[in-house]
Amino acid sequence: MIEIAMVMFISVAVEGGLREAARFGITGAAPVGLTRQQQIMNILDAHTLGLIDIATATITLKAYGSFGDIGQPEPFNDISPANGVYDLGETFTDLNGNSQWDADRGVDGVGNAGEVVLYKIDYDWLLFTPIVAHLLTGGDALHLTASVAVRNEPFEFGGG
Repeated sequence: MIEIAMVMFISVAVEGGLREAARFGITGAAPVGLTRQQQIMNILDAHTLGLIDIATATITLKAYGSFGDIGQPEPFNDISPANGVYDLGETFTDLNGNSQWDADRGVDGVGNAGEVVLYKIDYDWLLFTPIVAHLLTGGDALHLTASVAVRNEPFEFGGG
């Protein structure tokens, strides 16, 4: 029971930390000497109480034009034989400006004023009880993820 309670506690802590980081991120503010992204990471780290190693977690920050764009691929011209998937050599619209077709059109980073930003964290929580680990994962770690999408405020200063 303690093991399951710890998983629930850390999940809530990570979700709360991600929410607080996003609440800061939408303002466009950056403390003196830090970028917005650095401060977002600091907030997330503080709210997880040191239980999650932010350096080993996969944290994704992607900006989009609208909520409907989240997770959408860049448009492409599906040439013969049309198979519904992007194939090398097909023309595409490079919406995120990285000179390659992407299955997710988001731009890496904390976004500009008015943009929608997806904050996401993936991490492995090591389980201490072998029987619980075996039942839940078949290994020794439980893969957990949390995400939140928000629209940046209409800030007028360079946030970083």
